[in-house]
Amino acid sequence: MRALALSDRLPLLDAAAPASARETIEQCRGSPIAVSGLSKRFGARNVLRPLNIEIPARQFVAVIGRSGCGKTTLLRLIAGLETPSSGTVSVGGETVTGLQPSVRLLFQDARLLPWQSVVSNVGIARRADWRSEALAALTAVGLAERADEWPSVLSGGQRQRVALARALVSRPKVLLLDEPFGALDALTRLEMHDLLARVRSEHGFTTVLITHDVGEAVALADRVIVLRDGGVALDQPVDLPRVLRSVGDADMARLQAVILDHV
Repeated sequence: MRALALSDRLPLLDAAAPASARETIEQCRGSPIAVSGLSKRFGARNVLRPLNIEIPARQFVAVIGRSGCGKTTLLRLIAGLETPSSGTVSVGGETVTGLQPSVRLLFQDARLLPWQSVVSNVGIARRADWRSEALAALTAVGLAERADEWPSVLSGGQRQRVALARALVSRPKVLLLDEPFGALDALTRLEMHDLLARVRSEHGFTTVLITHDVGEAVALADRVIVLRDGGVALDQPVDLPRVLRSVGDADMARLQAVILDHV
């Protein structure tokens, strides 16, 4: 049986919903991201050359490239964890000058607090009615029955599900993913791909994924950006129907080949 979606417990995405519910729904919609003349230097080293990237609301963008090309630096600049050397980043039309309440990050390490239960990790902000909202988010990722357990007894994939639930509970408008599936086995990674696609479809947040895996980028994203030497080497839309994005599909293989030529 499919796990209940977070939207099954929160106001439904329904045009006929009452005004208060529609306001909550709008809080879940994605925000556009604009990168304008953005560069970043660490000492004498230019990590990012001036970049100009527009990401519409709700779009899923995968950023790939070799180690040291600036992928994670770009993500940290969007998140407000780094300050640009020049240029600007805006989220939802607002210039990023620090951490954004509408932006959430997932890392390769789930970064759960080992002394807190699963549900307490999800509801870490301790807002009003935090436990019921945390349980709803855990239900969305299929882990409601593990709510009162400790993170140490969970598998790597389950810990990443908890991290995703922790991001969902705040109804983000932008979700930033820094290789969150890189340490998972192949089957668990595919399960996480399906889960991410489902919750993103339900909640509509804008998504930026950093990955080394071209197959993962093409399978998940609406668009793939290749960074090379701190600049954009390729900005490639992924026009394949999602149902056809499977291993062995000829069109998917051709698109991966195009992308690999620019990495």
